[in-house]
Amino acid sequence: MKSVRCLRQCLLVLCVVLLTSGVYAQVQYGDKEYQPSVGQVGKDVIWVPTPQALADKMLDLAKVTVQDYVVDLGSGDGRIVITAAKRGARALGIEYNPDMVALSRRIAAREGVGDKAIFVHGDIFESNFSEATVVTMFLLPDLNLRLRPTILNLKPGTRIASNSFHMGDWQADQTVTVTKEEGCDSSYCQAYFWVVPAKVEGKWQLPQGELTLKQSYQMISGTLKTGADTKVITDGKLYGAEISFSFGNEKYSGLVSGNSMAGVVKVGANTAEWKARRK
Repeated sequence: MKSVRCLRQCLLVLCVVLLTSGVYAQVQYGDKEYQPSVGQVGKDVIWVPTPQALADKMLDLAKVTVQDYVVDLGSGDGRIVITAAKRGARALGIEYNPDMVALSRRIAAREGVGDKAIFVHGDIFESNFSEATVVTMFLLPDLNLRLRPTILNLKPGTRIASNSFHMGDWQADQTVTVTKEEGCDSSYCQAYFWVVPAKVEGKWQLPQGELTLKQSYQMISGTLKTGADTKVITDGKLYGAEISFSFGNEKYSGLVSGNSMAGVVKVGANTAEWKARRK
């Protein structure tokens, strides 16, 4: 009977280990001084670690290179920051729990990226991350919406990656799911990706007339008025500072820089340069 009872206890322990999301992360990312617990309460959210496979995918979506400055909002055990640093990027984690900050610093040092992976104790809603070229996060939708105005004011072209949660009516430029076979054995295996668009709404002067643009995040619409003639924009879109739109068979593409934009217009096999100034 003792052996049967022992076997049942062993099976129960094994089931708990297999079913508890993130246990593998505690083994890899914990230490003797501090062991974070999946589900522990934080300032705005409970802590659940981002699966490593999804962290990799988020950085892949953002095409992180050595030229980037990655900021992780609510960095937890630091894995996204440390992963970015291992790719050669400068990376900053902002975390409200000081124990997590200390843990992340120890892991970064242990992984040999303590000079590139920096962690600070702070409130993400009171922190300045305007210099980031890439922002990552694993927050709830209402927190994403609170951050959205700040994010939309970042430099056009800043890349944003979110674990599992969207930003309301700001549609993602890309959405990907990491499968169990790809290494994401969790309830949180989806990533959303956006590129902060330039601000173009308003009236612009083209040589041939007045261009009026309306903007909804990265989508644009509007008209071009030339004398008594009015053309309606089709296929209008922004990707960071890159802009594209069409008037019938005239296809415009270019770059926005503050109150000016310029590029190339194609009509069939013919191309010409174009410029516009905000009125």
